Amino acid sequence: MSEPIIQLDDVHLTLTSRAGPVHILRGVSLDIPAGQPAAIVGPSGSGKTSLLMVMAGLERATSGTVAVCGRTLTHLSEDELAVLRGAEMGIIFQSFHLVPTMTALENVALPMELAGDPKAFDTARSLLHEVGLSNRIDHFPAQLSGGEQQRVAIARALVREPRIIFADEPTGNLDGRTGRQIIDLLFGLRERRNATLVIVTHDDHLAAMADRVIRMSDGSIIADETSSVSAVRAVSP
Repeated sequence: MSEPIIQLDDVHLTLTSRAGPVHILRGVSLDIPAGQPAAIVGPSGSGKTSLLMVMAGLERATSGTVAVCGRTLTHLSEDELAVLRGAEMGIIFQSFHLVPTMTALENVALPMELAGDPKAFDTARSLLHEVGLSNRIDHFPAQLSGGEQQRVAIARALVREPRIIFADEPTGNLDGRTGRQIIDLLFGLRERRNATLVIVTHDDHLAAMADRVIRMSDGSIIADETSSVSAVRAVSP
């Protein structure tokens, strides 16, 4: 098995509220090997999105250790976290987060442009072709369907060839048929790049496509399962 690319050791996340402290994550310990597709599932309020945010360095753990790509996030400044995310992670959100005044091509090229890469637009054009949007590159987000916007968001997340892809409910704003197309696309792109995929979902059908299913409740991991998909791969010739 590959070495862990994500490591959490006794991670707690506690936020303050008017009613007092709210314990979001409670002693989570977890290793995810490089290249593994893993799904985090659980009811609303179970802590699954917060766990993803902590892994991605978008939320700082209150205590415990979080290490990603060999870097301990606790010791990194906000600027250093931003550099690490830009170099090693692609993040896909439920609500797309596209820049409305930019075309599909400009949205995808943006991370590479910010990094000063002269091949930003060539790479973005190639990725939009890969996600099936060659004929929509000059369209703005408002001119695209929800499924098309999510394809743009996926292309943007992959434009710098990240080692880790984080996806938070990527089909949450899509109808069933479009959602299935997006998931097939995302898993296919991940496999071709051998990237690690961590996907938060409430959809058991979607979760079953991952090699591993991590179940959460009340801020804790209550089950860590190998999916039937992974078992089939293991016995296939």
